[in-house]
Amino acid sequence: MKGYFCSIILFLLLLSCGQKEEEILQVGVSKAVINPPMGAFIAGDKQNRRFTGVLDSLYVKAAVFYDGNESFALVTVDCIGLLYQDLMKIRVKVGTMDLGIPFSPENIVISSTHTHSGPDVVGLWGEDYTQSGVDPDYMDFLVKTTAEQIQIAASKLEIANAKYGITEYGHNWVANICEEEIDRSVTVLQFLNDKGQNLLSLTNFACHPTYLDAVYNEISADYVAGFYQEMEKQMGGENLFLQGAIGGWIQPIDKGIPYAEVLKRGTGLANAAISALKEGKNLQSASLSFRSKKIDLPVENEAWQQLAAGGIIQRAISEVVETEVVWFSIGEANFATHPGETAPIYGLQTKAMMPEGPQFVLGLGQDALGYIVKPEYFEDQTLPHAPYLTRMSLGKDTGAQLLKTLETLSGKNQ
Repeated sequence: MKGYFCSIILFLLLLSCGQKEEEILQVGVSKAVINPPMGAFIAGDKQNRRFTGVLDSLYVKAAVFYDGNESFALVTVDCIGLLYQDLMKIRVKVGTMDLGIPFSPENIVISSTHTHSGPDVVGLWGEDYTQSGVDPDYMDFLVKTTAEQIQIAASKLEIANAKYGITEYGHNWVANICEEEIDRSVTVLQFLNDKGQNLLSLTNFACHPTYLDAVYNEISADYVAGFYQEMEKQMGGENLFLQGAIGGWIQPIDKGIPYAEVLKRGTGLANAAISALKEGKNLQSASLSFRSKKIDLPVENEAWQQLAAGGIIQRAISEVVETEVVWFSIGEANFATHPGETAPIYGLQTKAMMPEGPQFVLGLGQDALGYIVKPEYFEDQTLPHAPYLTRMSLGKDTGAQLLKTLETLSGKNQ
């Protein structure tokens, strides 16, 4: 209850200075290493690959936000894509915990970085398609560790001021290999304590972390590791990487570079984010809002149903699959989740719904339902990479239904 009483004291002190409760933003952060055991199956590329070592550690990072009225948690996980059923398990675990503030487990957002050098948390990369590559013991550990980080973050709440910066990055090494739209934006939101020190930064950028895919059998967050290391070195505090819209198909175009050079790609991203903050603006509001909606997406691709029926994916999948979409805000900074790897066009259309200010699209947010691509990829298999992208997709209507749901959550159609 310590955090709760501290919140009351801070509120009374600020109220005596004439500030309103809704103007008080508090932020708490925590992280933990989530490396899988040696011998665990590696997610990405071919099946039946197993870890033999560690290049750099994987993390779960949790940030809790509270403004005296609303609260929510934002979590990032270094993995290929956490599925919705695992988010539900985390919510159940958090529901048994005392966070010291009014908090609903439904207000947990999880975004996966999509590293292809992390554990199989989906099931597709076991020995073959007759058995899952998921380690149940590791998943229990991941669920427990994630819930604990949310609780710890809530116990560390501090009053924070926020600023943001917007820039671009990756022109010389990131491309849409489908030769279509690309969003090179880097959006960063920073939270500072009363001493001007970095408590937390959130950086949104879109590119597959696949430099090391099928090159090494060691654990790594890929270029995101270089980002983490440089942000911590220059800024301190905790720094979350929020993957963007990477479907249809945003990739590094210089694969094969040495590991040290891979890290430098992440270092460059960190430097871009830090430079943007130096020229950034302060958030004018500290109020929080959070809206979510569960939806049933149609499953036109029978392969998904077969994988679920065979126990490869531990999930109920029939003619539809249940998932969730979230729209939340921190002052004038707006965030929207996409439950898979969305084509950049859907990220750009999501941002078009948002008012001016920092705009965040969280790919692989709340779920990892494969690629979400334009309908024409299903209609014309001669388009670049169409056979692969559609084989890993639910169907051609997913993107339209996602945008319709986001429009409802944004309030645009009210």
